[in-house]
Parts: sequence; structure tokens; C-alpha cells
Amino acid sequence: MNSNDPSHSPLRDVAQSPEATARYLADVQRVLLDIGKNLETLAHETRVHLRDTHVEGDRWYHARLRAMPVEKALGNVLKNLNNLTEGLEKSAYKRRAHDEAVVNTVKDRKEKEIERRRKKNPPTLQAAPNPPQGAQNQNSGYSGPTSIYDLGRESA
Repeated sequence: MNSNDPSHSPLRDVAQSPEATARYLADVQRVLLDIGKNLETLAHETRVHLRDTHVEGDRWYHARLRAMPVEKALGNVLKNLNNLTEGLEKSAYKRRAHDEAVVNTVKDRKEKEIERRRKKNPPTLQAAPNPPQGAQNQNSGYSGPTSIYDLGRESA
């Protein structure tokens, strides 16, 4: 497809490859984590400034009470940013899992078709020619060991 085509989207190529999708989402996540560091610093500096801003007649806790809504808003932004970065990781994983599921679906369908054919047309049992002489002595009505604990025992 021509890159000058107006209907061409650069993200279309990224979306078609799980590796390219993972790289793109990792780049976005890196940018968001850098923004998150800056927001954490901003939240800390804002908290210090707002809690240090006293008005005449304030009790010791008034500045803190005035600062709480701003601190909570910035905290929510940071929480949402962390959820967003976790979602990016999960999306990259699910994208790769989707391609693996597509590949496995083809293989599973072939196996199921073979199984269906086998059930519809079971192999006919043919009478075996006379078994060798040693096999008759081995199959004298007793079974072999039935578990690993019976390996040392002899059949009666």
C-alpha cells in the first residue's frame, strides 16, 4: 500500500503484528511513566505548598483541610495513569495471545477433523495370525503389575 494513500494509517501496520504492537505500547507506556514521574513531583510540591499556606485565624489543620481536595484530585490522576500503564501491558499480552490462539485454532480444527473421521470410520479389527509361542505363556490369565508399587512382585 502506498504511504501517500489517504486511507493508509501508520497504526494499521502496527496493529497487524503482535511484536510491533508490543513495541508501540511499550513506547507509549514509557512516555506515560515519564509523565507519571513529573506528576508525582508536582503532587508532592503542591502538597507541600498548599499545606504551608496559612491564613490569619487558621487553626493548625485548616490548611491541610483546604489542600485535601487538590491532593485527592492529583492522586486520582496518578492512580488512573497507573491503571492506564497496566492496561497497556495487558493489551500487549492479549494481542500476542490472540495470534497464538489463531495459530492453535487451525491446528485444533485439523486434529478434531481427524478424530471425527476416525470415529465415523473406525479401523476394522482383523484377526491376527497365530501369536508367537512365547506370547502365549506370558498371557496366562494374569495381568502385569498395576502400579509402580507392584513392580517388584510376581503375579500368582
